[in-house]
Amino acid sequence: MPEKSSIFDMIGPVMIGPSSSHTAGVVRIARAAVKILGGIPEHAEITFYNSFARTYEGHGSDRAILAGLMDFDTDDKRIKQSIEIADETGLKYHFKSVGNASTLHPNSIRLKLKKGSKEVEVLGESKGGGIINIAEVDGFKADFTASLHTLIIFAGDVKGSIAFIADVLAHDDCNIATMSVSRKGKNDLACQVIEIDSGIKPVTFDYLKSLSWIKEVIYIPQI
Repeated sequence: MPEKSSIFDMIGPVMIGPSSSHTAGVVRIARAAVKILGGIPEHAEITFYNSFARTYEGHGSDRAILAGLMDFDTDDKRIKQSIEIADETGLKYHFKSVGNASTLHPNSIRLKLKKGSKEVEVLGESKGGGIINIAEVDGFKADFTASLHTLIIFAGDVKGSIAFIADVLAHDDCNIATMSVSRKGKNDLACQVIEIDSGIKPVTFDYLKSLSWIKEVIYIPQI
């Protein structure tokens, strides 16, 4: 049975051009990374891969990524001046390009971001029509779209933790759309990525953070 398409898939998002893959998708990747970091970065190392490596300047992806890192939306008119605005506001950034990364999606971007003592590394893929996939977060497999509310939970590899967290969210009336888990090794740090249909209550978020075996909880509202 063919996969169903939405209006968003067919016409794409409201955006500043020229291309949904090279602008809207790029803005959304950067905005997701900003949410993971917990604020607008002070320094960003930006690596464009494959087709992005060859076209990021001509297609405006350099402006789009900086706009997203300053949390501009896809239809923000300031995208066209984002390089100038980033320079004025003191955002330090460095562009790199890798033209032949055969294991990565053709439109991939790796962001290494720093704000104060906090650092994150995010690998994103622009799928077309403004649709994205956040493939990795700090080396862990993530695979979420940011089109739903998303929780990223770094925790000890504790028996029963997945069922426990699912139960906590159920008590908050949060319907889980997708859940994935990856870990560095047995009894090592694990990363749970949970997409939910509605936002999480602050009290639930604070409760999860308070658990001794949970190292970090990141909440990404629908982007």
